[in-house]
Amino acid sequence: MSKYSLSTQIFVGLFAGLLLGFLMRGGIADGGALATTGVAIASTVGSMFVNLIMLLVVPLVFCSIVAGMTQLPSAKAFGRLGGKTFALYIANTLFAITVAMVVALIVQPGVGANLPQLAATAIERTELPNFGELVANIIPRNPVQAFADGDMLQIIFMALLLGFIIKKLGSQMDGVGRAFAKANTIMMALITLVMRAAPIGVFALMVKLGATLDATTFSAVLGYISLIVVLLVVWMVVVYPVLIGLFTDISAKQFREKTREQMLFAFSCASSNATIPVTLRTLTDKLGVNPATAGFGVPLGATMNMCGVSIYVTIAAFFLANAFGTPITTEQLPALIAIVFMLSVGAGGVPGGGAVVIGVLIHQMGLPVETAFALVIAVDRIIDMFVTAANVVGDTAVVTLVDRTEPAVATAEAADTGVAVETR
Repeated sequence: MSKYSLSTQIFVGLFAGLLLGFLMRGGIADGGALATTGVAIASTVGSMFVNLIMLLVVPLVFCSIVAGMTQLPSAKAFGRLGGKTFALYIANTLFAITVAMVVALIVQPGVGANLPQLAATAIERTELPNFGELVANIIPRNPVQAFADGDMLQIIFMALLLGFIIKKLGSQMDGVGRAFAKANTIMMALITLVMRAAPIGVFALMVKLGATLDATTFSAVLGYISLIVVLLVVWMVVVYPVLIGLFTDISAKQFREKTREQMLFAFSCASSNATIPVTLRTLTDKLGVNPATAGFGVPLGATMNMCGVSIYVTIAAFFLANAFGTPITTEQLPALIAIVFMLSVGAGGVPGGGAVVIGVLIHQMGLPVETAFALVIAVDRIIDMFVTAANVVGDTAVVTLVDRTEPAVATAEAADTGVAVETR
């Protein structure tokens, strides 16, 4: 096992591949066969890595959603507390998507980037459907075809329906629920295993990208990263603290101070699931949240409260669409909101979840998967740290709001269901 962390290896692969690509660029311009062959090999390796990621997308999303549905509490335990938590998570994610979309429409990231292969390759664009078509087509006529085509909205619909039925049938389906939970664990482990090959995949993708990258594109990519990071930081240090300050007895300054450790931990591990123990301790020990409220809200938030992922995916969608000269139209905005929301909820709390979602969206938009995904995966680790931090601080903010507005209900639910969380 390497003594260097995965993030360090990815950074090394990124810059080494980019540097080698720049060097090969001169050889290609001079008609050098060695440079041309090297880029072709890198392209093959990069394509294999992208295909490996895309291979796991459908089962990962399906198992994650079904497992999440079956692990929800009963209707009695859910009650007003669960309903409010669920509603706030949804509202938070939709608000994040909407703000990111407004910012993207104003800033227009990716305009003028002139991504490689655009002139040489005709892009067969599959436009995002309008909202009416989206609603009409969300129910698949043929479930096998939905899986074969990788139609994420139809797959998500089937997963939600199946999870609901399993939960509704009660204890007789406990074995089925456990089976999906285990399947979800397997898929998470597979994604983690594939991500170990990320340094090689990133290196290969960046060799090809560096061989065709110009200064305008490089500048656009830096602007894309900066825009996402700025939005995520504003969300963590301004939006959430202000909301907490307005609606609870905790000031914005206190909230920033008490979530600092949690934020730094999430930043370092880039995993919402891995941050769950720290989030629970932050809520119960530092913010005085009822353990029952925290015990219910935090695992649910790690699965479906994806404000950071939503901001990331929304900006990435606009950046890639603009960079490839296929801008998103006004008529497509409602459909994009729905698609980003559904995919974000299914992203899972593992490193690289946002990149997987963007890979699906790239396919949905009909963009060249290899070139577009090269840009996404190359800078994903940088962005993913901020994304995860925003996600977990969002979990803390929502659970704190719920606890402060309905402490009596939280206590009653704890007594009713026996839910308890150990504090340290």
